Amino acid sequence: MAHTRSTTAMRRALRREVPSTVGLLADEQDFTAMRRYRTFTFDDHATYLRQVEDLLRSLASQGGHTTVTLFDPEDYAAYCAEAGLDPDSPASRSRFTAEVAATGAGLAYTGQPIDRLVPALINKAVRHATWEYATMLLADAGECARCGQDIGRDAFDRASHLLYRLLQEAGPGVHHIVCSIPAREEQLLAVLHAERPDTGPTLLDSSEGAEFATVLAVGIALESPGGLVLRTTTPAAPDRVHGWRLDRGRLIPLSAAEVFNAYCTDADTGEPLSPEPNVDYLAGFDITGGDDFPAPHH
Repeated sequence: MAHTRSTTAMRRALRREVPSTVGLLADEQDFTAMRRYRTFTFDDHATYLRQVEDLLRSLASQGGHTTVTLFDPEDYAAYCAEAGLDPDSPASRSRFTAEVAATGAGLAYTGQPIDRLVPALINKAVRHATWEYATMLLADAGECARCGQDIGRDAFDRASHLLYRLLQEAGPGVHHIVCSIPAREEQLLAVLHAERPDTGPTLLDSSEGAEFATVLAVGIALESPGGLVLRTTTPAAPDRVHGWRLDRGRLIPLSAAEVFNAYCTDADTGEPLSPEPNVDYLAGFDITGGDDFPAPHH
C-alpha cells in the first residue's frame, strides 16, 4: 500500500509539471461548424463555454500551467487535409490545438472568468495575426536596389527608434498609443499601452512593443500614409491627445485642429462627434529631437 501511495504521489507531482492546452470555440458560428463532426458531442454553445470554464478551473486546481488558444474550424479542416488526419477525431483536434498554441497565439489561464477570457483571447489572436501579416510584408520588401540594405530590417529599426523617441518625449503618465497603417490588403492597427513613472524607465509589454514597431515599420517600408495617436493620462489633469501623420519614414506632427478633427469625426460616416469631456486635443510634438537618424533613402 505504501508503494502504491508513493507511486500515486509521484504521478500527481509529474502531472503538475506537464502543461495543458485548451482550444476554445469562441463564437456561435465556429461552434456550429464543429457540430458536423460526430465526435464533437456538444449541442449548445453556452453549455460548452461553461464546461470549458469548469475544465480550466479543474486544471488550475491541480497546480499546472494551462494555455488557451482559439480553435478555428476552417484552419482545422485545412490542417487535417494537409496532414492526412481524420478531422472527426479528438486526437486530431488535440494535435491541431497544440500546433496553434506553439505559434504563440495562446493566452495563459490565470483564473479569468470566461466572459473576460474570450475577448482577451480574440484580441490576442487578432494582434498575432496582424503581427504575422506585417512581418510577411516586411520580409517581402526585399533589398534596396540603390544601397543594398534590407528594407524591412531598416524600417523596423527606424520604427523602434521613433517609438523610443515618442515615449521619451511624452513624459510621465499612462500612455495609450494607436498606429493605423493602410497595407496592401487590409488596414493594419496596432495598440500599445505604456506607463512612465516620474522617475525610472518606461514600463511596457515587450511583445506589444515589438508588434507595434512592426506595424509602424510596414508604413515606413511601403511609404504608406499612416497615422499615429497618443493619449496620455496623468493624475488630476485632463487627458492629453496628440497626433502625427507618417510621411516617408518621418512622423510629422498634426496641428491641434487636425487632432481634434481626427478624434471627433466618425470614421464611417464622416459626421462630427462630440468631444470627450476632460480631454485636451493638442498638436503633435517633435520627436526627432535633432538626432542624426537619417531619413530613409530607398
